[in-house]
Amino acid sequence: MLRIVPLNEAQGFVTRKKVRLAEAEAVVAPILEAVRSRGDEAVIEYARKFDGLEGSLTVSTADARVSPQFQSALEMAAKNIRDYAALQLPRETWTECSDGRRLGSLVRSLESMGAYIPAGRYPLPSTLLMTVIPAQVAGVQTLCVTSPHPSAEILAAAKFLGVENIFRVGGAQAIAALAFGTATVPKVDRIVGPGNIYVAAAKKLLAGEVGIDFVAGPTEIVIIAEDADPRHIAADMLAQAEHDVEASSILLTTSRSLAERVVLEVSRQLETLPTAAVACQAIRHNSAVILCPSMDAAMDASNQLAPEHLAIYDASLLPKIRHAGSVFIGPNSPEAAGDYATGPNHVLPTSGAARIRGGLSSADFVKVISVQELMPAALRQLAPAITTLARAEGLEAHARSVEVRLMNDEVRLGN
Repeated sequence: MLRIVPLNEAQGFVTRKKVRLAEAEAVVAPILEAVRSRGDEAVIEYARKFDGLEGSLTVSTADARVSPQFQSALEMAAKNIRDYAALQLPRETWTECSDGRRLGSLVRSLESMGAYIPAGRYPLPSTLLMTVIPAQVAGVQTLCVTSPHPSAEILAAAKFLGVENIFRVGGAQAIAALAFGTATVPKVDRIVGPGNIYVAAAKKLLAGEVGIDFVAGPTEIVIIAEDADPRHIAADMLAQAEHDVEASSILLTTSRSLAERVVLEVSRQLETLPTAAVACQAIRHNSAVILCPSMDAAMDASNQLAPEHLAIYDASLLPKIRHAGSVFIGPNSPEAAGDYATGPNHVLPTSGAARIRGGLSSADFVKVISVQELMPAALRQLAPAITTLARAEGLEAHARSVEVRLMNDEVRLGN
């Protein structure tokens, strides 16, 4: 079922698939416009139609009940995510230059954010932790969560984090409500979190009116190994494949022996996997073991893909990684650990977006504002460059705004 393909015949796997959003955009565009013009009325209408909403949009966490084991897991994961997010937060800096320039940066949080939490086939309380905690670390005050069918575990996570703005709505209507604001749903500065193709299309269409993390496609993993336990590799490939029928799991290896053992192990593990109905389709249609002539060729293929998740069994490959959303090193670092509890964020760029950015972080919820102060000597020293460049651009007032200060300075000095 899992194919073994030579690298020279695997272009269909290492060439990035296009995320086809055009049809989804046509579907969601009228939904966005309806929410923009009719607010809650349209949100409730679509939530009833697509999400099966009964009753109010707002959800209370007061009665959220979970097992002690889940609560303990929540606390451990949240602590690690919070600690890592704190490490990523930009810091204010100031530099006193010898020529009289005082330069710095202010770090200011966004005022509000919205987190989209999937709750279709698999409700994802871990995504609530991954989206809300970095915003809290950044200092965002207004935190909103939308989810079409929030489970008890999602509500427990929201309660644990102190999130009060929770709305039972999904799809494009949820994204529109957060982007425009309604009488019930606050307007937010940035919307984050994964979703289906309609959520992705809505985020794409609204980018610019509201900040987004990225337009996400199907989840994916690339594993690079010359020699490893085939049980571990097969388990990691299936962990990704069970997410979605469009998910992709790829092993890049120089070893035909390892390739054949992984193929057998994937088939064996599928026999007892409860999510095999989904995983089988992802393995059959979007996954492969790719035989590479060398590890350098494997790294080139991985960088071409720019995978969401990249697992390597040899840490010496790290310097050769140019594009990846998140990297997992060695036999004891399964991607699932990063999904839940190691600390780094699991909201990651897919569909090749790892070429231009990394995963969600606390830095996504702040603005770094440049600050500059010039002493008289610094302005005099910079004046020739400023006025020359300004006049080269035809911006005379720019040049004069500097020269008028130099004239005043000369008067004060008695020249």
